[in-house]
Amino acid sequence: MSNDAELSPGNIMQMAWSFHRSRILLTAYELDLFTTLGESSKSAKDVADSIGTDERATERLMNALCAIGMLNKNESMFSNTPESSQFLVKGKKSYINGLMHTTHLWDAWGTLTEAVRNGTSVIAQHINDRGEDWLTAFIAAMHERASMQAKGIVSLIDFTDVSTILDVGGGSGAYSMAFVNVKDNIVATVFDLPNVISLTRDYIKGEGLADKIDTIVGDYTTDDLGSGFDLIFLSAIIHSNSYKENMSLIEKCFKALNPNGQVVVQDFIMSEDRTAPTFGAIFSLNMLVATSSGDTYTESDVKRWMEDAGLSGIIKEDTGMGTSLMIGRKIAP
Repeated sequence: MSNDAELSPGNIMQMAWSFHRSRILLTAYELDLFTTLGESSKSAKDVADSIGTDERATERLMNALCAIGMLNKNESMFSNTPESSQFLVKGKKSYINGLMHTTHLWDAWGTLTEAVRNGTSVIAQHINDRGEDWLTAFIAAMHERASMQAKGIVSLIDFTDVSTILDVGGGSGAYSMAFVNVKDNIVATVFDLPNVISLTRDYIKGEGLADKIDTIVGDYTTDDLGSGFDLIFLSAIIHSNSYKENMSLIEKCFKALNPNGQVVVQDFIMSEDRTAPTFGAIFSLNMLVATSSGDTYTESDVKRWMEDAGLSGIIKEDTGMGTSLMIGRKIAP
């Protein structure tokens, strides 16, 4: 007996329409609507006047925000919910600063159909060419995520005999900040592009760690990484590169390591059929729309790069956060 009569398109339709809530939230965030409300109650006209928008359209947006639980409405006056007040009002310590990067991703994901047709991004730009606003939002988003995960990542790494760490493409330096707090004698160095390093230094200075964290300006796709490091850390790096670029990068890491040093890769390490973890499979499409050759890679991919470079004793550690660590060592002869 067929079960076709019990099937419903409801799940499909719900999935297809789920972008509505996301776009409503992101538009309000982009317009600083939650910050404008702050801890007060305001009319749609007051808000529209403050953010420079149309009054009628602003009221419709705020009504929709009420409907999805992000605002409250009492007669004609709107106010933030406790949740939106805590996380979406600028100036508060808990403000989700990284959501601006999500608004930028919206534009990229709108090109997914063309990217699938063409086999690569139709809008890809080098990180140096995307503008200061894009870069600042991107680094802020990466900093928020890394800061939440750093403690857990640190617990999975062996820091015995580690005193020098290179954080390749380290962005804000969030992981380096965690590394130097493991023990007193660790010095970390963040290696990144010049326009990124200017932001890195601000983050490091803000944490009072300028005496423990150095910076190097460079491009890991064209420059050597230096030498004398006990540990080289690559977090959320390999998914931005092609297979061949990652092969070359791991070789550079090997050359920059001290004997018995280790390379630690953190990323979405995919199952061999590339369907798990779920977010990694989805994220591969993020790389498709946003980069010229980025992807998510399997355990066997990373292991092959490491072995070909000369690393051995390769292990995989799940972080419990949807990512994994791949760790290989440069065994002294």
